[in-house]
Amino acid sequence: MEGNGGLSNFVQRCKPYIAMISLQFGYAGMNIITKVSLNRGMSHYVLVVYRHAFATAVIAPFALILERKVRPKINLPIFLQLFVLGLLGPVIDQNFYYAGLKFTSPTFSCAMSNMLPAMTFVMAVLCRMEKVDMKKVRCQAKVVGTVVTVAGAMLMTLYKGPIVEMVWSNYIHPHKTAAENSGNSEKDWVKGSILLIIATLAWASFFILQAITMRRYPAHLSLTTIVCFLGTLQSIAVTFVMEHKPSAWTIGFDMNLLAAAYAGIVSSGIAYYVQGLVMQKRGPVFVTAFSPLMMIIVAIMGSFILAEKIFLGGIIGAVLIVAGLYSVLWGKYKEYKEKEVENIPEAIKSAGENGRMNTVMEETEEESDIEMQKNQANTPSTPADVKSFEPNKALA
Repeated sequence: MEGNGGLSNFVQRCKPYIAMISLQFGYAGMNIITKVSLNRGMSHYVLVVYRHAFATAVIAPFALILERKVRPKINLPIFLQLFVLGLLGPVIDQNFYYAGLKFTSPTFSCAMSNMLPAMTFVMAVLCRMEKVDMKKVRCQAKVVGTVVTVAGAMLMTLYKGPIVEMVWSNYIHPHKTAAENSGNSEKDWVKGSILLIIATLAWASFFILQAITMRRYPAHLSLTTIVCFLGTLQSIAVTFVMEHKPSAWTIGFDMNLLAAAYAGIVSSGIAYYVQGLVMQKRGPVFVTAFSPLMMIIVAIMGSFILAEKIFLGGIIGAVLIVAGLYSVLWGKYKEYKEKEVENIPEAIKSAGENGRMNTVMEETEEESDIEMQKNQANTPSTPADVKSFEPNKALA
């Protein structure tokens, strides 16, 4: 029985890690499929609309059925927060990210997104969601890990080095991307970098606001559905302004449909819900700390599918990113364990205080009973008692 209990506790502790690692594989697949779709000419504005339409359609039935009794009412402040969430995530983040992805490559886009943990950590500190005490080792680990992670991402961006030949590279025929075909590839690369930085900033803001909103609206499925629905409406408005060709809305049973469905179901619907659950227990910094893994997965998948070249700088940067990720996670784990230890004495203290109060009350009741018995024994008989006794005496 003890072994089963220990195994159960181990599985419970591993759930947040397994969930976030699985999401990184989902995000990596989205990057590859979306890049192929964008290279074939699909508008990223239309892609965002279809993506969140798919996400809303898939998540809404579960929210309506599973949370019909626990769904809180939406007042004006909560609606405004949900509206801003739809604007930050579906509209700003994804439109800017897809635009940057179109001008660069999946691996580079993921590398730039590795600034997400650092941005989220700084925002969480400013919003007082994270406490930084540099005297504690766990806080030092989080700060150093964040800096090392960003350094690794920047190394991948600024230093390429020699090409590292993979075993499978000789069997894959590379094809040029849109950025490579254009004459202003260097200019487009800088433009794409700026767009990706803006997207990452919006993504970090989304995580912080999502954590705040969930305190007042804890129905995760309903929150995900509303955010995706509002994001769909906002994206439609943006697309009508930016895309004037009716043919841009055309979609068939091809890679464009797969990109919209996959991104909507996996990267929006499931991802928003799972991130919300993990964030409620571990905080936004823990959730974003796993994003560097996506870049490593995309670099490997990109070399397979898109025949992307892997450089030595990318490998060194990936090693730094993993080291920084481990440092941040170690700091968050120590923080989590410290909170558990702090909660246990409080529970014992409250239980002890309740026990002492019950004991005192019992002792007081016993003392009062003894005093009442003594008073009854020492109290003299009343005249009424004597009169009631005299008739009996006369009969005798």
